[in-house]
Amino acid sequence: MILIQEHPLVGQLVNAIGAEHVLRAPDLMAAYVVDWTGRYCGDALCVVRPGTVEQVSSILHTCNIAGVGVVPQGGNTGLVGGSVPAPGSGAVVLSLTRLNSMGPVDPVTGQVSVGAGVTLAALNAHAKAAGWVFGVDLAARDSATIGGMVATNAGGIHVVGNGMMRKQVLGIEAVLATGEVIRSMSGLAKNNTGYDLTQLLCGSEGTLGVITEVSLQLIRPRDTELIIAGCDSVEAALMIASRFAGRLAAAEIMDRGGIDSVSRVTGITVPFPTPFHVLVEVTGGVSADSLEDLEHVTLAMDARDRENYWALRERITEAMAVECTGVSHKLDISVPLADLDTVYREITTYLDQPGVRDVVLFGHLMDGNFHVFFTTDTDGSHEEALDIAVLELVAAHGGSISAEHGVGHMKADHLHLSRSAGEISAMRGIKAALDPKGILNPGVLFTH
Repeated sequence: MILIQEHPLVGQLVNAIGAEHVLRAPDLMAAYVVDWTGRYCGDALCVVRPGTVEQVSSILHTCNIAGVGVVPQGGNTGLVGGSVPAPGSGAVVLSLTRLNSMGPVDPVTGQVSVGAGVTLAALNAHAKAAGWVFGVDLAARDSATIGGMVATNAGGIHVVGNGMMRKQVLGIEAVLATGEVIRSMSGLAKNNTGYDLTQLLCGSEGTLGVITEVSLQLIRPRDTELIIAGCDSVEAALMIASRFAGRLAAAEIMDRGGIDSVSRVTGITVPFPTPFHVLVEVTGGVSADSLEDLEHVTLAMDARDRENYWALRERITEAMAVECTGVSHKLDISVPLADLDTVYREITTYLDQPGVRDVVLFGHLMDGNFHVFFTTDTDGSHEEALDIAVLELVAAHGGSISAEHGVGHMKADHLHLSRSAGEISAMRGIKAALDPKGILNPGVLFTH
């Protein structure tokens, strides 16, 4: 661990935001330097917790002059090491959770401005109280923050109906590496005055600027029906969901390993003895005729049914964490829908080898997005090779090595599998223009 007490930058940061919000003791910093998976852990010079955009500006200005890396962090719920410093980096972790203000919801437009540190659960409650809902939902809603969700262009369970996070974003306030504040929060539907910096920052993983406030578009709540059906293949699950095309609010798939784990951990009954279950949430009602040809299907009849059926999907990661031992591998991939069934079979066939166990795939069916979970006995070069092989398999089908979790540290070496050399060069050029010293989230997205 770096001897942080001896670094002059710490004193400057204390002067900028107050000693109580500059954490230096290892025990106080511990939760900020390890990601949710536990696989990515680094060293920090200190953790700073600003409460205003002016303080964020001061921190970045000071760190930029010193040439010290800054790692923006929200709820730290990521799975690819994108919100924690690298080992030996000596970076400053910039926690944004104190930026948690929420403005009033506009009763006509449904627009609302919130601080980057507001949790998804808090935003949901704020929107619901005003008669609106937010279009993106995640299982990590109690800890995931809006700033982090924008920075990673988060997806979740309602992408098929509402789109990714960037579709909900109307404007952003952010601080560049130099400390300069940029703000575009008008909420105008039409504004053709040059580059769209708001959308540029969506999905940039904290490498171009630090998001401090966001203007969001809410939607009116819709009545939906929830269907759970059992089937024998991914292809069959796609056919079930596709019959409701145009009316889908969500379409999720779970294979047997994941859903059985949830049942053992929670006691929730698995409805059908089939290899796969598919959850389909539909607007506009469901007729009996649309389901009569399905052997294994039921509708959620009340709130308890809905809660239990969604738990079978949303608690898979939690249940696997309880039951599984060894090193956990969590990959987030997407492929064209036409290849989804084939890719499922190829991945599970490849992972059927000695030293690999607890293989589970689940995810966002109509987005072509699988979350691939498996465990191994040890953590080393062989285990990394397994991850890389799965990513290469996905790339061979024209898929993405990161559907919604981002690149982070985990996949920076493999960006070329999903992006061309020209694209990577252009991205590096943008990074160099906005962060010439490379202080923002060093090692994330690009390895060097």
